[in-house]
Amino acid sequence: MLIKEREFLAGKKIGGREPFFLIAGPCVIESRDMLKRVCETMKKLSEELGILYIFKSSFDKANRSSHDSKRGPGIEEGLRDLENIRKEFGVPVLTDVHEREQVKAVSQVVDVLQIPAFLSRQTDLLQVCAESGKWVNVKKGQFMAPQDAAKIADKIKSCGSDKYLVTERGVSFGYNNLVFDPRSPEIIHEMGIPFVFDGTHSTQLPGAGKESGGDRRFAPVLMRAAVASGLEGIFMEVHPDPPSAWSDSSNQYYLDQAPELLRGLYKIDRLVKTQIFAG
Repeated sequence: MLIKEREFLAGKKIGGREPFFLIAGPCVIESRDMLKRVCETMKKLSEELGILYIFKSSFDKANRSSHDSKRGPGIEEGLRDLENIRKEFGVPVLTDVHEREQVKAVSQVVDVLQIPAFLSRQTDLLQVCAESGKWVNVKKGQFMAPQDAAKIADKIKSCGSDKYLVTERGVSFGYNNLVFDPRSPEIIHEMGIPFVFDGTHSTQLPGAGKESGGDRRFAPVLMRAAVASGLEGIFMEVHPDPPSAWSDSSNQYYLDQAPELLRGLYKIDRLVKTQIFAG
C-alpha cells in the first residue's frame, strides 16, 4: 500500500507511482565549500534520475553524546550558508530546529523544517513548525512504534496543515543498537502518512562509547529493503570524507559512492511501483 499522489515541493508530486525524492547532505555545516561540493554532486545525480532533490545540513547539532563534540556554526552563520546553497543551486533546503524560538528565522530561509528524533513528541515545537506553513519532516523517535506516527500527524493537522512527512531512522533494540522493521512503511502508509527512510542514521550504534558509533556498510542493505517496501522519500547523510566528519563519522555515506547506490535504488523503486500499479 502506498499513499495517494499529492502535491509536494518545486512543482513535484509524491505518492502513487511517483519516484522517491531525495534528502541528502552532510550531517552538520562544516564549511560553505564543502556544502557546495556535496550539493553539486547530488543535484547532478538527481537531475540524471529525474527526481526531486532537497539539500540538508544542520547549523547546530544540539543532540550530541558528548559536550566536547563539534556542533556547527550556529543559527546566524548557518542560515546564511543554507540560503547561499538554495540560491546558487536552485534546490529546496532542509534543516533541523530544536526550539520554538528558532522556527521563525529558520522558516524564512528553508523549505522544510526538520524535527530531530529526540524531539518528535514535543507538541509545542511540532505545532509552531506546522503554523509556519512550511513542510515538516519529523524524525520518528527511536523509542516510538510505527503506530505512534499517527499522533505526530494529528498534532500537525490540528494546526490546519497537511504538510508533513515521517522519517524512519530505526528503533532501539536493547542497548546501543538500532533495527529497521520493514513492516513500518506499510503501517505508516495505512495512516496516509508519507514515509521517508533514513538509510544512514539507521546504521547508528547510539551511545556506544564517548561518541555514538555506527556501521555504514549496512546502509545499502537497509535502503534496498526500505525501497522494496515502498516509500516516498530517501534520507541520507553524505560527506566527501566521512571519517573526518564533525558528526556521524561512522555512518555518513561516502559522496563518491552515493551515485552508484542511488541509481540501484531508483531501479528498485521503479520495479516495485510498476508491479504495485500493474493492471
